[in-house]
Parts: sequence; C-alpha cells; structure tokens
Amino acid sequence: MDVAARPWRSVLYIPGSRERALEKAKTLPVDAIIFDLEDAVAADEKPAARALLADALAAGGYGARAGLVRINGFDTEWGADDLAGIAPARPQAILLPKVGSAAMIEDLATRMDALAGLEDTRIWAMMETPEGIFNAAEIARAPRMGGFVMGTNDLAKELNCRFRADRLPMMTALQTCLLAARAAGIACVDGVYNAFKDDDGLRAECVQGRDLGMDGKTLIHPAQVAIANDVFRPSQDEVDLARRQIAAFDEALAKGEGVAVVDGKIVENLHVETARATLAKAKAIAALEAA
Repeated sequence: MDVAARPWRSVLYIPGSRERALEKAKTLPVDAIIFDLEDAVAADEKPAARALLADALAAGGYGARAGLVRINGFDTEWGADDLAGIAPARPQAILLPKVGSAAMIEDLATRMDALAGLEDTRIWAMMETPEGIFNAAEIARAPRMGGFVMGTNDLAKELNCRFRADRLPMMTALQTCLLAARAAGIACVDGVYNAFKDDDGLRAECVQGRDLGMDGKTLIHPAQVAIANDVFRPSQDEVDLARRQIAAFDEALAKGEGVAVVDGKIVENLHVETARATLAKAKAIAALEAA
C-alpha cells in the first residue's frame, strides 16, 4: 500500500462484528475501510468479531480499497489476541487506538515483527488524546508508520470542549497532527462528522478539512461517502488551472525566464510543484475508481 501516492478521500468505519456490513463494504465507492474491532464492537462480541473479520479479509473481495484494522489497545484483554488473530489475513495496516507516544508504536512494531503475515503491514495511529497530540512529531516518525487518523470524538471528551461548527476548539490538535504528518511524509485523515443525515454540515466540515490540508475524511455511514469523495477530489477547474500553470511555466523556462503569469498571478516553481501534485492526485483517483 503506497501511502503517499494513493487517495484517502473517504475512509469508512465498518464494525468487524457485522457480517452484512463487511459484505456491503465490497460494493461501496470508498478509498479505504477501517475494519473496527474496538469501539464499534461490544465486549462480549469481540472474540467472534475478530474471527469473522479474519475470515472476511482472508476471503478478499475488497478490490483496490485500502484496508486498516483497528485493534483494541494492548492495555485491554483483547489487543494481543486481535493482532495475533488478524495476522494470517495479512491486513494492509493496523490502526492502534489512543496512541500517546512513539513507544506505543515501537511496541506494536515489535509485536508485528514476531508474527507471520504482518511483514509488509503498516501502522496507523489514532490521534485522540492530549498526550498523543503533544507527541505527534515523534509518533509520526516511529517504525512502520503510514498515517494518522484524527479521533475528534475522544479528543473532545478528553479536552472537555464544546462541539462547534467551526471546530475552533480542535484547531490546535488538527494542525499539530497535520504538521507532524507532513514533516514525516505520512497521511493524515480528518475525524468523523457525527450527524450523518446532515449533508450540508458534512460538506462544510469536509471543505474545512480539505482546506487545512487533510488527505480525506473518516466516515461513520455509507451515506457520507459521496460528499467526501467529491470535496477531496480536485475539481475540473483546479485540474485545468494546474495544466495551464505547468504549460505557462514551461514556456517561460524555454524563454530563459524563471516565472510565468497565469490569470494575472505569478507562477513560480513552487506553484508548479503544487500543480503537478494536483494532476497526480486526479490521476490516482481516476485509477482507483477504475479499479
């Protein structure tokens, strides 16, 4: 799983205990799935969910969608068994909840090294505690790291902050994790939007996350997928502008000039790098959707 190159627009949580949901996920136009053994599964259902999910992943059928398995933490009675039970299915990534330090990732990596089936599996971290936010930079550079998932519900509980449409109480945490992820070259996916029937609110929060620089949005319901995919996809206007910027800059270079002008705005090398990234993202999305 090439973390840097692939799209992460829509990342849908699927409970590992629900066979019908696991089957339906094979048909949904999502970029990635979080197969959840933690919060979405009741305590007495966890062993059965683990076995059900291992069988589902081994059977395959999820196509080009990236798959992350959220296990329970190793401070619970289920974490170690989750990791061992899911290993034979060779998951693409393990998502560890409530990560507070790089040492927690290092511990997971050591456990994974000892299990057959996890040789190529990446690690993702749920960023949902004050300690984790403070340690985001070191966590991002820990072994096998592939990305952050913002756990905004748990973080709000820890902070005792209010849920606001502008997410002002979350801004420090969101931007701190985004900075750490970008410095380490890993993905960063925004937290969930709880009101799954509120399309306008979801779109506004997706736009905010996109404008901050997030790679995509975690989702709690299939009805949210289309909006996330649309918002985090480069628009046709953005693609057209990127092409014009590249063409104008190449023309300027051919004349021995270091800058170009497009739509009355200066275009320098840094703008061309952004334009090329836009085109690469659009191409990757098209390839994923075709697959």
